[in-house]
Amino acid sequence: MRLMFRRFRGQRNLAQAAVQQITPASCRLEKMNMLQILKGVLSGRNEFASGGLLLMIIGGVSVWLRAVPETLWYWIVSQTTMMITVKDDDAAFVWVKEWFLEQKFLKRIRRLDLDTTLRNERIAMIPAPGKHWFWYGGRPFEVWFSRTENTHERSGRRVESLTFRTLGRKRSSLQQFVDDVVKCHLKRQGVQSYLYMYNDGWDYVEGYSPRLLESVVMEPGEKEHMLEDMTQFRRSKGRYGRLGVPYHRGYLLYGPPGTGKTSLVSALAAHFGLSIYVINLADFNDRSLMSAVNNVPASSVLLFEDIDCMKGSQSRGELDSGSAQTGGATLSTKEVAPNQNGVTLSGLLNVLDGFAAPTGVLFVMTTNHVEKLDLALLRPGRIDYKLYLGKASDRQKVELYRRFFPESSEAAAWELVEASRSAETMAEFQGLLLAMEVKSFERREESSDRLAESHGILG
Repeated sequence: MRLMFRRFRGQRNLAQAAVQQITPASCRLEKMNMLQILKGVLSGRNEFASGGLLLMIIGGVSVWLRAVPETLWYWIVSQTTMMITVKDDDAAFVWVKEWFLEQKFLKRIRRLDLDTTLRNERIAMIPAPGKHWFWYGGRPFEVWFSRTENTHERSGRRVESLTFRTLGRKRSSLQQFVDDVVKCHLKRQGVQSYLYMYNDGWDYVEGYSPRLLESVVMEPGEKEHMLEDMTQFRRSKGRYGRLGVPYHRGYLLYGPPGTGKTSLVSALAAHFGLSIYVINLADFNDRSLMSAVNNVPASSVLLFEDIDCMKGSQSRGELDSGSAQTGGATLSTKEVAPNQNGVTLSGLLNVLDGFAAPTGVLFVMTTNHVEKLDLALLRPGRIDYKLYLGKASDRQKVELYRRFFPESSEAAAWELVEASRSAETMAEFQGLLLAMEVKSFERREESSDRLAESHGILG
């Protein structure tokens, strides 16, 4: 047995040696055959075949040689320049457009677009899609404005982006450019308040006009106390950080409709120069709500208007009783009405004080029925300040009347208040005063017209 194994191993070694000797020889033979065939075609009598093969070889080599400088050029450009891109789904896209309006080189650009989305500008001229050159900080900049139609969505929303390129390898020059854009945005923003609505991104509402704080008439001390609370919060960022407490604060304004809840939010935001971002939970699910809230900048007001109308915020006891009356199954916290509005109670709570809750934001909720809200939503850390706005008092009505008719006496104001007991809220009483002001204006116009006619007759 051992003798047979030795013979078999010896035969295998001989076969491997033979293969090793034959393989290089066969490869050399194949290469020689290919060279001979190629040489035969080029030097043969078939001039068409030889000429075509020669042209093909020359063409391939020329194409390769032509690509070498282009590849080399792109490599040199990538090694000697820096690029930065901003897309239209980012708030900085509008900031860059605002920055364009402050630059002198914009006067030399001849291909322009009209834009009405920029704040403080009814209509503005900005660079049109394409490539533009300008000098900034002593170095050349190239900006490429790209605009494409998004065919993947039914709405067909166009997608825009701005790409800046400049010479150099140090990011400090790009950082200087970015800092200048931010500084320009803050300067243009000033202390004004803006309103944003969500539509696949935060859109600026052009026609928004914030309320003046003095135009909101409330019971003595209510407005001043809430104003003091917001002022104290805005000054306490360092203290919140030292204590390890999340730096945000929640406010709840509740009471009957027409008592001035939304007007108060608008006036307070305008007083502090804060922009308002309005959330309608019916337009979101948990994921999209988290994404939208994360894009809200610091020092802003996040407004949940009529929060009681949203299923995700309602008391679980009421939802359970409602499902029992309809014969449905009881829903857990994470399953509260996902089909009606897509936002669950747990998703809303995570936005308010979860790990991804924004910093430096004032959460404000308005509701007509505070009893419908879940207790988990009302605890401190989510709602830190509650203010009830009830029916208008006589003192509020008198003060509002004096704002509309400053030339009238206080006695006339009290007389009107006594005669208009049906107007219970500030909205109803304000509507009454507006109607009176219109009639007063029409009487003054008629009086001035009659006076003008009498002067014409006498003349």
